Amino acid sequence: QVQLVESGGGLVQAGGSLRLSCAASGSIFSISTMGWYRQAPGKQRELVARITTEGSTNYADSVKGRFTISRDNAKNTVYLQMNSLKPEDAAVYYCHAIFADVPGRSRSYWGQGTQVTVSS
Repeated sequence: QVQLVESGGGLVQAGGSLRLSCAASGSIFSISTMGWYRQAPGKQRELVARITTEGSTNYADSVKGRFTISRDNAKNTVYLQMNSLKPEDAAVYYCHAIFADVPGRSRSYWGQGTQVTVSS
């Protein structure tokens, strides 16, 4: 069974940095787009960043210039480097990926989330 497991969340002061990791495991034929979403209390889940297999990226306007998404295809892992963190960045961060367990059968997968807390 394919799973996504996030790690790297924690408590950091405003202006600090964190690096999130998300590792995919299981029977995987291929992984296409991978990304990070976040959800703060009382708010809707929103896209933070995504990256294609080829390395093309896009970011939410609120994190451009501060966050960097990257991936290691050999390890089936995606990362989110978060710099200059602000209190409004505090949320549960969720990893998302589109996998194919067999050719032509791509499906959407979600991790269970990792908490990021930013103090002022």
